[in-house]
Amino acid sequence: MKKQKEIARGIKFVLFSVSAGIIEFVAFALLDSFTPWLYWPKYLIALVLSVLWNFTLNRRFTFRSAGNVPIAMLKVALFYAVFTPLSTILGNFLAEDCGWNDLLVTILNMAFNLVSEYFYDRYFVFGKTIDTRKKSRRKTDKNS
Repeated sequence: MKKQKEIARGIKFVLFSVSAGIIEFVAFALLDSFTPWLYWPKYLIALVLSVLWNFTLNRRFTFRSAGNVPIAMLKVALFYAVFTPLSTILGNFLAEDCGWNDLLVTILNMAFNLVSEYFYDRYFVFGKTIDTRKKSRRKTDKNS
């Protein structure tokens, strides 16, 4: 039963991350198409949008955490304090210096982000508070 629950958790994380990836990809593609900006500002804006989306959905539905939101956000911010500069520098190097396609570089960054963030969130951000959020109960009026 525990193994099935973890598999379901992993599937939810991937699905929500895919939705965040779509947000990141579309935001990046729009910025890439309609601005003359370099790779890194387009990437950073798109990344921030996807992180906010992904954190919100995964905290509530995947990890079902009732833990302290500011603490969880700080932990995620620490992840991105490392991930963002590394992926931005590497992405800018590949896109600008090596001539790789900007969208391909973004997809590679997104794939690495998906895998690394799952384990970080699962064991560090939400590890002790997983499944502590109770399902909301709607009050129903039987006379209605």
